[in-house]
Amino acid sequence: MNEETQNPQNRQTNHNNTANDKELALRSNKNYRFKRKKKSLENSLKSEENLNKQGAILTHSKEKIINSQSQNPLSTEKSEKKNKKKNKNLPSKLVGDEPWQLQMQRVIEANKLIHQNRLYPLRSNNSSEHKIRITPVGGLGEIGGNITVIEDDTSAIIIDIGLSFPDAAMHGVDIVIPDFDYIHKIKDKVAGVIITHAHEDHIGAVPYFYKEFNYPLYATPLALGMISNKFEEHGLKEERKHFRPVEKRKPYKIGNFEVEWIHITHSVIDASALGIKTRAGNIVHSGDFKIDFTPIDGYPSDLNRLAYYGDEGVLCLLSDSTNSYKEGSTKSESSVGATFDLIFSKAKGRVIMSTFSSNIHRVYQAITYGLKYGRKVCVIGRSMERNLYTTMELGYIKLDKKIFIDADEVAKHKDSEVLIVTTGSQGETMSALYRMATDEHKFIKIKPSDQIIISAKAIPGNESSINAVLDFLLKAGAKVAYQEFSEIHVSGHASAEEQKLMLNLTKPKFFLPVHGEYNHIVRHKKTAMACGVDERNVYLMSNGDQVEICQKYIKRVRTVKTGKVFVDNQINKQIADDVVIDRQNLADNGVVVVIAQLDKANKTLINKPRVLSYGVVADKQDAAFSKEISDVLTVFFTNAKDEMLNDRKFMEAQFRQVLRKHIFRKLKKYPTIVPSIFVM
Repeated sequence: MNEETQNPQNRQTNHNNTANDKELALRSNKNYRFKRKKKSLENSLKSEENLNKQGAILTHSKEKIINSQSQNPLSTEKSEKKNKKKNKNLPSKLVGDEPWQLQMQRVIEANKLIHQNRLYPLRSNNSSEHKIRITPVGGLGEIGGNITVIEDDTSAIIIDIGLSFPDAAMHGVDIVIPDFDYIHKIKDKVAGVIITHAHEDHIGAVPYFYKEFNYPLYATPLALGMISNKFEEHGLKEERKHFRPVEKRKPYKIGNFEVEWIHITHSVIDASALGIKTRAGNIVHSGDFKIDFTPIDGYPSDLNRLAYYGDEGVLCLLSDSTNSYKEGSTKSESSVGATFDLIFSKAKGRVIMSTFSSNIHRVYQAITYGLKYGRKVCVIGRSMERNLYTTMELGYIKLDKKIFIDADEVAKHKDSEVLIVTTGSQGETMSALYRMATDEHKFIKIKPSDQIIISAKAIPGNESSINAVLDFLLKAGAKVAYQEFSEIHVSGHASAEEQKLMLNLTKPKFFLPVHGEYNHIVRHKKTAMACGVDERNVYLMSNGDQVEICQKYIKRVRTVKTGKVFVDNQINKQIADDVVIDRQNLADNGVVVVIAQLDKANKTLINKPRVLSYGVVADKQDAAFSKEISDVLTVFFTNAKDEMLNDRKFMEAQFRQVLRKHIFRKLKKYPTIVPSIFVM
């Protein structure tokens, strides 16, 4: 046993010593930690004091620099460089950074400025050095007839030359084209004609234009192909020398302008928006468009290029207003396919599909589903055949020619094996569908087993014509798919959300809503304002308004002469305005023809005058009306002066006025009066 075990007293003493050693060690550690904290605090206070001193020195230096700069502004840049070099190794707090709260506020303000510059890149530019003028000659306050002139002092370009359709009062008129009077006045300035796409309301009047003018014609290949067909019809083959086919995303110098075609989706293949660079600034013309993310050809709208112009700064946007009242987005063209599939799957007899002849993707979808269900394809209608084959020749769509049959071959196939694609979706009386419906077509007669598809929406004013065709088709017993299928037709025009996208991509300083009736552009203005365009920077144009634009302002400077020219499409010639006016008057008020002989010596009628009236009174009232006119004529001659009887034309004019007033008092009508008075 050791000593500690043997002696308990010693063990107690050793235990006490050990406890004392532990306590001393603990106190020593506490003192050490206290000393470290104290030293650290002293160092911190000393560092803060040094920082404060250095901050004061820096503040003093800054004040010195500011005073120096105010006394000598030329030394500002040199002083700043020297200051940066001197203080580059100091802590960030010493070079003037604000506390974090101030930094946050400064960054918020900076981001606001960045957003302003991003959304309104031209806001701060108020130069009026260069000016541009934009004049709609047609296409505003109406559907169709689009033609716009953009010009500066020495150069001009023309965008689109389209036709429109007549209203019910334009008797015997097939198409209406713009009056080119203003073009004649600036003909020496025009550098070229620019086409956005191949719809009739944008190219339909081109052949009539080129009968009067000769300018380079810039367009994509499909538009030129369709214009070429029109030139051939009008005997203008030689004018094809003016064709200038264009590539997308490639700027073309045309006069003082640089024009770029930007791919856009629409209801016709190869449609384009335009990026136009002028000395005043960039102009974007949307053309007719919608934002189709799943187009049939797989080429969606080139939104990147539109955004490029928006980032560069767009002085003015001209944009399609047709569907400005429609909320949301327009459905994709591909959505029609499912409806076609459903109809074709149920059809037991022939399928006859009618649409716009230029809507080739719609035609292509119908043909695709026709082939799926084992049908041969018969294309009827001159414009439909021409446009489809032109599109195939240019390689925009690929179809085997073996699938097609002629109209006279339809009867050789079973009804369940035939698809007929035709024109007439607008109820045109000369169209193939109308002639089929009225049993006037040479080869195609409507059968009760037929399934008719009218894949189009009525152009305003054509509703009654379409209803007439529908009635004929239904009376023949055919099944007609028209508006009861929501997706049998989709629009080619942008709805409100797509219009907003166009506005936000291009971020224009000034905005001109175009294409559509006045109520459409008013609604489009509201959309633009919701997207941040200043109300003062939006102008609602009418045909003939000439708007001047520079970086500083937009304003109307004058009104130019515009009008309409009436065309008989059967002979491709103009109808004089007075002829159309006479037709309207005849339709509204009728005609009265008076043939009489006068004994000059006695101022009496020789025999009873002959009175013929059409559209004035009912047939059973003809005798009474004739006697009434004879009495008026007798009174007129009785009171006539001798000198009047010596001038037959003057006498007839006077009688016309007397009879006109008499008929209006009786019938409240102003018929056309044709007097033939022979003085004996």
